[in-house]
Amino acid sequence: MTTTSAGLRIDAVRISQDVAGAGRVLRDISLDLPPGRVTMIAGSSGAGKTVLLHTLAGLHLPSAGDVLHDGSRPGPPGREFGFVPQEDIVHQELPLARTLGYTAGLRMAPGTPAAELTAAVHRVLAELGLAHRADTPVRALSGGERKRACIAAELLTRPRVLFLDEPTSGLDPVTGAELLSTLRELAASGTTVVLTTHTLADLARADRVVFLSPDGEVAYAGPPQDLCPAFGVSGPEEVYGAVASGARATPAPGPGGPAPGGAAPDPAPTAGPPAPGVGAVRQWALLTRRGTALLLHNRLSVAVLAGSPLMIIAMFAVLFRAGAFTPATADPGSTAMIMFWIAFGAFFFGLTYGLLQICTELPVLRREWLAGLRIGPYVASKLTTVLPVLAVADAALLAVLRALDRLPAASWGTYLSLFVTSVLASAAALALGLLASAAVTDPGQATLMLPLLCFPQVLFSGAFVPVPRMTVAGEALSLAMTNRWAFEALGSGIGLETLWRTGGSPLGPPLLQSYGDSFAHPASRGWLLLAGFAVVFLALTWWVLVRKCRQGMARGRAGK
Repeated sequence: MTTTSAGLRIDAVRISQDVAGAGRVLRDISLDLPPGRVTMIAGSSGAGKTVLLHTLAGLHLPSAGDVLHDGSRPGPPGREFGFVPQEDIVHQELPLARTLGYTAGLRMAPGTPAAELTAAVHRVLAELGLAHRADTPVRALSGGERKRACIAAELLTRPRVLFLDEPTSGLDPVTGAELLSTLRELAASGTTVVLTTHTLADLARADRVVFLSPDGEVAYAGPPQDLCPAFGVSGPEEVYGAVASGARATPAPGPGGPAPGGAAPDPAPTAGPPAPGVGAVRQWALLTRRGTALLLHNRLSVAVLAGSPLMIIAMFAVLFRAGAFTPATADPGSTAMIMFWIAFGAFFFGLTYGLLQICTELPVLRREWLAGLRIGPYVASKLTTVLPVLAVADAALLAVLRALDRLPAASWGTYLSLFVTSVLASAAALALGLLASAAVTDPGQATLMLPLLCFPQVLFSGAFVPVPRMTVAGEALSLAMTNRWAFEALGSGIGLETLWRTGGSPLGPPLLQSYGDSFAHPASRGWLLLAGFAVVFLALTWWVLVRKCRQGMARGRAGK
């Protein structure tokens, strides 16, 4: 495996860690993890393995004590830092090499030529034995291959340290052993490797084992071959029982001397200031390209893209007769409902496209945020990826409705007004969908949000119950409904007031009176309100995602 830079030395000096809701999880832990070695953190469930891993990585600040990287407190993770959580941190839809290509563009130094990005992808694929799977979609890889793909994403920047949270979990013994052999090769090339495990067979493949007691103390720290003798037991499975009963081994001294199989690595250089990351505009462009590719490769997304407009158009064809806007035989009730369902169709397009955009890739987002991704370009890329598709769907809906005579013959200016209203309604709904997608934790919850967000938009839009006839509470709720402002802007743009006054139907004036001044304002008022809703929802999406990414990952220490 290609030689990397000298590994990172990690020291823990009497660290303790408190976790909200669980109290003190780690207690007075001191460790010395030399560079270029594989250190495994083991212990029973709830002993604090993952908490210790995050604390050693600098993602969680210790409640007491210090963690030092090369003798200094860790700063923000940079390109020399690798972290693989239990979840997959690569997208599933695209071919492996293409997926890693986007990752390389986001993580490697700004201005890196495309040829170097491609070479880096081919290098890590070869190092991890995945070169023959370069053109395979990630979802088609085996569990072990996907885990190696996640490691490949981390190796693109040649990190000095690699942290992994239970990388062999869920793998069969042979695949797990192959993965650990890969990690040992990384350590031999200079990378410091720290991982958690609950698999007994893994321990023998470590250079150093840190075994935690149930109360979060170090019960043993030393070479794996000395683990069982230290507790006077014959197998590692018996160590769990001994530690649970209160047994502690005298911690072995820090492993000085040569690393297994070779000379001791050179002292690690002191870390300099973090290298500048990829700029916001470059991040937005890369994320937009990747988002477009993911959208087109995701079967569910393609089905929603194609199915939603077809469903709405079919509904119009079945519900409404042609000619409702003809002045001589105008049907005011139908014209109002046509305007409402256009507004709701635009809302439905945007909401359904937005609901699954973020919740399906939160682990990827969190890891890329640690690598320097800004949340603003990420949220903006979602808008620029999906909104053009929504605009096409809105234009197609209006064109088909006109062809079916569900909309009147009118000037280009009128239809431009309807189109602008529809696109802004879709944009506001998309932003609402992104906010909901950011707030939930999995696609199942996002699916449940669909009816919860749709029903109020129907009931309080002012179409079925005009706003002047609502209760005070209902009218107040309608102010927060984007569908109300889209419905009113569409009605103003098509000229419902004029049609109802001049149409031959005697229902015109009474119906017009029930809606009050709903359609008396210019469509531009609705445009401003819809644009404002979109901005507010996008800002809230940004805020929620920043909080989720920062949760438990403070990098500074107040008062110190």
